[in-house]
Amino acid sequence: MRCSPPGRTCTTPSTPRQPDHPPGHRPHPSEDKHAMQHTQPPRIGFIGLGSMGSGMTRNLLKAGFPVVVHDTRLEVLEEFVSLGAEVGASPAAVAAITDVVITMLPTPAIVSEVLNGADGILEGLPDGGTWIDMSTSVPAVADDVRRRGANRGIVVIDAPVSGMSVGAAMGRLQIFIGGDADHVERWRPVFEAMGDPERILHVGPHGAGYATKLMINQLWFSHLVATAEVLAVGVRAGVRLDVLRDSLIASPANSTFLERDVLSILNDGDYDEGFAIALACKDLGLSIDLARSVGVPVEVSSLVEQVYRRARASYGDQAGEMTPFKLYEDLIGQSLRLDGPVDGPVGTQAVPA
Repeated sequence: MRCSPPGRTCTTPSTPRQPDHPPGHRPHPSEDKHAMQHTQPPRIGFIGLGSMGSGMTRNLLKAGFPVVVHDTRLEVLEEFVSLGAEVGASPAAVAAITDVVITMLPTPAIVSEVLNGADGILEGLPDGGTWIDMSTSVPAVADDVRRRGANRGIVVIDAPVSGMSVGAAMGRLQIFIGGDADHVERWRPVFEAMGDPERILHVGPHGAGYATKLMINQLWFSHLVATAEVLAVGVRAGVRLDVLRDSLIASPANSTFLERDVLSILNDGDYDEGFAIALACKDLGLSIDLARSVGVPVEVSSLVEQVYRRARASYGDQAGEMTPFKLYEDLIGQSLRLDGPVDGPVGTQAVPA
């Protein structure tokens, strides 16, 4: 977990940062927002500079927040140093010198290791410190951290995001936040630097953010598989692709996926390699595990997961998250492409049923 990028000296926690407030003091939201507006902005630690985390970190820097970064891949750190970020030698080093630590990591197992392992965040996080997990994960890791940090006043917030790497780069993410309302409001300016202010939602208590994001992913993946099936069958049956899509958009079966998201495939043959299908399979597994844990059978979701796993086996771990669409193109022996680039519905729409 340690790093030493060429030609740079990593930050080390020589003097742990003191808590912002006396032990046991819970600041009123307006107190913290006032402080954030009229004093130096909080120092933010960001761990995980992948396709999502890199865009989020750039936007924090653009908004004027001082940022200390850490990633296991040394080659990605140089860019952020050039943008004004500091580099922490380990997650513990980052936590010791920042006001809040944000993680954006691929799996719950990695989140747990970064929190609890040697030189992990919990080693450096001072009493009263805050950890915000923006990964697509499950409540179990955060629940364990809350239990272990209860006597230290450690604040834990789950805030997973939606919007893919494009939304991360543009600072237009949707953010689903689980945690205490006062803590959410305290860090809202930080969330707003990364997301669309109108789509930053406090969805409930601890764990609600994780659950909301997993359900969004599950439904989106289900939309993709259903759309691929319907378009493949309709085209194979002789309906022109543009006419079929227009008819679906004009019907009660319409969806944002049909209107917008599928166009990356239909226009450009882009299956979104910015998010690997291996991670999509991970997310599907997590959502099904969540359903099992609350005692709800999810037969349709389980079938969607199997389609995704078949696509992963066929096209490889690094294939794009929309690659299951290609399974159906291969079955009918043709790529599903519109004749010209389309921004929305094309042609004359059918009358809704």
